[in-house]
Amino acid sequence: MKMKFFSFAIALLMGAFVTVSAQKTVVDVAVGSKAHTTLVAAVKAAGLVETLQGAGPFTVFAPVNDAFGKLPAGTVESLLKPENKAQLAKILTYHVVVGNLDAAAVVKAIKDGKGKVVVKTVSGGSLTASLKDGKVILTDENGGVSTVTATDLKAGNGVIHVIDSVVLPK
Repeated sequence: MKMKFFSFAIALLMGAFVTVSAQKTVVDVAVGSKAHTTLVAAVKAAGLVETLQGAGPFTVFAPVNDAFGKLPAGTVESLLKPENKAQLAKILTYHVVVGNLDAAAVVKAIKDGKGKVVVKTVSGGSLTASLKDGKVILTDENGGVSTVTATDLKAGNGVIHVIDSVVLPK
């Protein structure tokens, strides 16, 4: 009897752990990544933390720190200033799509679209996703290209795909 109770208690605790970890938001997942400190600072500066902690679901294409480093010198520092909050918010929401698009859904949409799919971003712009050498490539409205380097970082309110360059709206 004690063993059954103990097994039940362990199962109950494990279930509680899974529930808690599944409730992490896309922001929580990004905060936990050393590769996304610049993105997290930008999300905070743009006042988007509360929005991205909402119910979603969101698909976030999250640039790594090195991606921000590819921008012209001084760009990130300038965007983080309070007077540039609206411009920063537009750039960041350009990296977000409504819905929970895991890697399999993105690849299927590309294949169904005969090699590419255009997705509408939260900022109102569009990104074109295609495949190159088995990797998902995002092309922004200016012709800039970013490669998805990691996929399906799950959160309770969506999914994050890591990208190697910042994509920019027109």
